[in-house]
Amino acid sequence: MRLFIMIALCVVLTGCSAIDMKQYSANQPALDLYSFFQGQTKGWGIVQDRKGRLTRQFTVAITGTVNSDGSLILAENFDWSDGEKSTRTWILDRLDNHRYAGRAEDVVNSASGTLYGNVLNWQYVLNIKVDDTAWKITFDDWMFLVDDKILLNKATMSKLGFTVGEITIVFQKR
Repeated sequence: MRLFIMIALCVVLTGCSAIDMKQYSANQPALDLYSFFQGQTKGWGIVQDRKGRLTRQFTVAITGTVNSDGSLILAENFDWSDGEKSTRTWILDRLDNHRYAGRAEDVVNSASGTLYGNVLNWQYVLNIKVDDTAWKITFDDWMFLVDDKILLNKATMSKLGFTVGEITIVFQKR
């Protein structure tokens, strides 16, 4: 009997965890990832720990260009509230009308994204330096296009299945 209850609980919990992205198909305005990020974009963000406490703030300036092979290159320049400056370069590829792949120097393997309507969900593992080591942190990014110039991003960070923090960013197309 206990085994049956455990199996039933697992089925219920895993069945409720996935979001059907197709439910956003009709949402407007439709997000065209390449159009939004091509050119200049500015972002303002905060990082919160697992208890919701603000730990850092940042701005990010992004220059997006489309290569001849069809890849979208995003050169990101971060200015952190504690004085740190950092960069990341994403290379994004459109796999079909709804799926994207992305890579960057500090991304483990590659990122995968699904886009329907005005919603994009990115999932990836990032190597984050903590003191003298690198932690592999899993990101679950949700981006929501509000209008043709504003994109909201909420990312949940986890390690070994436990939430360790959240990042919220407002992107403005320049």
